[in-house]
Amino acid sequence: MNIVILGAGAIGSLFGALLSKKNNVILIGRNSHIQAIGKKGLDIEGKTQMNVKILSEKSVDKVTFLPDLLILTVKSYDTYSAISQAKQLIGDNTVVLSLQNGLDNIDKIEKIVDRRQLIAGVTTHGAFFSEPGVVKHTGKGQTILGELNGWKTKRITSIIDVFNKAGIETIASEDIVREIWIKAIVNSSINSLTTFSSCKNGYLLENPILEKVVEKVCRESTNIANVYGINLSYENMIKKTKEVIRNTSDNYSSMLQSFKKGKKTEIDSINGKLADVGKKHDIDTTMNEILTYIVKFGYGE
Repeated sequence: MNIVILGAGAIGSLFGALLSKKNNVILIGRNSHIQAIGKKGLDIEGKTQMNVKILSEKSVDKVTFLPDLLILTVKSYDTYSAISQAKQLIGDNTVVLSLQNGLDNIDKIEKIVDRRQLIAGVTTHGAFFSEPGVVKHTGKGQTILGELNGWKTKRITSIIDVFNKAGIETIASEDIVREIWIKAIVNSSINSLTTFSSCKNGYLLENPILEKVVEKVCRESTNIANVYGINLSYENMIKKTKEVIRNTSDNYSSMLQSFKKGKKTEIDSINGKLADVGKKHDIDTTMNEILTYIVKFGYGE
């Protein structure tokens, strides 16, 4: 399969390395990362250990083929500009996969791409950049892909098979929108708190005060999802959130990684979006509003 990964950050690079074993993959990423890959290949350390020679470019203009699969792993605030630039790569048979954090990516993508060409996914793998050209895989997780309409199509089955053959444990979902909300709730309870506390994920359960805050945020975010119509159990969500924390205990959340580099975070598409939805339905959004404010303004974003 011909695959382009747009946004070769930690997760995009990890998945690209694994997929490149049996597919034609090209990574599109930042210049320093692409240059390092060109010189010494892409190194994956930690839970997965490998060095791969993989095609990589800093611009979609350098891609000379129409991919079968375009995987978006860019930050949510870059989604619209990235998909606009990649429009030239999207043929009639190209499938576009959003594998991103946040609740508003599909809305942005379908302004450019026909909704029928879109699928979505979530993953609980943990990874971060050690340095340009080197990604540390800190936690193995599960990846879930699905059609937006919930149908189990031939193409979703084929793409899932490609992922599994590459060693990326992947299953299909009949309600991928629900999975995106679940991921957003988990992220709302982890990412902003690790950024606020400047800690690895695992510390959220080592510190009893932070653990209580995780539970409080998770409850509020679940309430917001439910009033939106996603029907989730708080008990199940806190259990899942703590499971993700344990499985990625050595990981620095993507939000904290961005913050440490002085870059914009995805707070608006996670806690901020949850707060917006909750306020529209007139329910309590205090925790999500506070965390959004702290990350955006208290820390000078």
